[in-house]
Amino acid sequence: MDAAAHPAVAGRLRPERAARGPGLSATPQSGHAALVDLLHGRGLLDETWRAVWHAVPREPFIPARAWRQEPDGCVPLTGEADRLALVHADEPVIVQVDDGKPDGPSVATSSNSQPSMVARMLGLLDVADGHRVLEIGTATGYVAALLSRRLGERNVHSVEIDPAMAAWAREALRAAGYAPHLAHGDGEQGWPGAAAPFDRLLVTCAVRHVPYPLVRQLRPGGVLVTPLARDFWSGAVVRLAVGEDGTARGRFHGGASYMPMRAHRKAEGAPVEEATARPTAVCVDPAQLLDLGFALYAGARLPGVSMLHAEEPDGGVRVWLRAPDGSAATAASREDAWLYGPRDLWGEVETVYGEYVRLGSPAADAFGLVVGAEEEWIWVGDPSRRVGPA
Repeated sequence: MDAAAHPAVAGRLRPERAARGPGLSATPQSGHAALVDLLHGRGLLDETWRAVWHAVPREPFIPARAWRQEPDGCVPLTGEADRLALVHADEPVIVQVDDGKPDGPSVATSSNSQPSMVARMLGLLDVADGHRVLEIGTATGYVAALLSRRLGERNVHSVEIDPAMAAWAREALRAAGYAPHLAHGDGEQGWPGAAAPFDRLLVTCAVRHVPYPLVRQLRPGGVLVTPLARDFWSGAVVRLAVGEDGTARGRFHGGASYMPMRAHRKAEGAPVEEATARPTAVCVDPAQLLDLGFALYAGARLPGVSMLHAEEPDGGVRVWLRAPDGSAATAASREDAWLYGPRDLWGEVETVYGEYVRLGSPAADAFGLVVGAEEEWIWVGDPSRRVGPA
């Protein structure tokens, strides 16, 4: 392949339509009851949670000004019919862009999450009567309302970092008849008062690492459920239980793409130099990399390396790799790869993929996480089998 024909970095390494990873399909439904029955039919709600969801409609927790998340960005909802159609669908509703600042690029910064994802995470939380729960990320207050209905408002605490969203959620909850304990503050530090320890802790934004102050606010035996931001293709949900020694351990439970906690937003890396473009042969079809188990393994072996993908018109797959030092690569099915910058990122990924195959290509649920006061690490098979940087 002639070097002059390489894909343009600016247009191809950060594609607008590239999917970050796997997600649950969104199926529009007509009305809240139909949405709840859909979730129940998928096995995401038991009978107790089904009754709770039926009693707590989503619509009162969606502001009049909201957006739909499209591949090209956030699109404002244009009328009440448009708003209700989205509210009653298994899709996220964007409720804030650009941290509420005017004249921005319309990047989503707060949402009412996809109902199927909320149901899945509440199921993993495994609450029981009398449990005290801390939620990190109140957003519109909808999850706090569901928890208040299930456990009683006195047992629910929730923290929101954005002052406008915190105020809106407080009023929406009050109007719906719920008064859980609410705080405006940085959820990375947990509940700001003396309410700990809690039995359960739910994080509704993605974290790059699990803040140990959250682990410290759980009693021994307590459970923490959070989306973990992963640069390599897909985020994932992890469920951790806290031991008597204060260490949290648990397994991953499927993919997830959540907005990052504000303190965990990723900084831009060094720019990619297009002048360094050079072709290299491809030994692994990029489509083989689109597996959550491999994404978890590669993310631990190649920290800081991101991967996005998109489907090509010919039915193949293209992936984009990027590292903080400005190294990058792009590869498509049935084509050579293109490298940029000092590292051979494609070669590194193929090497790590070979390791993953030799391990037996473990599925995502074979991986887990350990979080201690000083460090955290991913493991495969059991917590003694760390997966570290290459």
